[in-house]
Amino acid sequence: MQVFETELSGVLLLEPKRFGDDRGWFSESWNAQVMAGLGIETDWVQDNHSYSADAGTLRGLHYQTPPHAQDKLVRCTRGAIYDVAVDFRKGSPTFLHWIARELTAENGHQLLVPRGFLHGFQTLVPDCEVQYKCSDFYAPDCDAAVRWDDPAIAIDWPGSGEPVLSGKDTAAPLSGDVKSPFEWDQKQ
Repeated sequence: MQVFETELSGVLLLEPKRFGDDRGWFSESWNAQVMAGLGIETDWVQDNHSYSADAGTLRGLHYQTPPHAQDKLVRCTRGAIYDVAVDFRKGSPTFLHWIARELTAENGHQLLVPRGFLHGFQTLVPDCEVQYKCSDFYAPDCDAAVRWDDPAIAIDWPGSGEPVLSGKDTAAPLSGDVKSPFEWDQKQ
């Protein structure tokens, strides 16, 4: 497993090794002992799996507020996605900055998105499946979102047309209309 830092402190790109033969390949997507040796110690309590039929489907920008804030480990197991993390920690020198990585079934890469960050993705091809681990359980009363096209964040989403959105994502507020529940810790 190779782990790479991104431009946003705490957001990591994980590249699991793949071992192939005539049958295909094998990959270990998570190993708590190996990760602890790399300084990543997270107790995952929930696995989620989403399917998007259409290319251009956009899910985000989502987060859960404390006390049920979540770390997420995201991977695309079918198709390809443009995966985005946005720093939502008040006081952070990178507040509202974003990074994106292409996660595909073929490259096997994973993005570790810590609590305090908004998360979203857009499908690049039809028939995408995304699986992600969460460090806390889904809590409807802590479920929140920021608009995917917030001009203060200005994510450069791929594609030229309007994305396929849920009603929740269409109605999400702008970042300036939300008080972030997260504080930046200078030790991060």
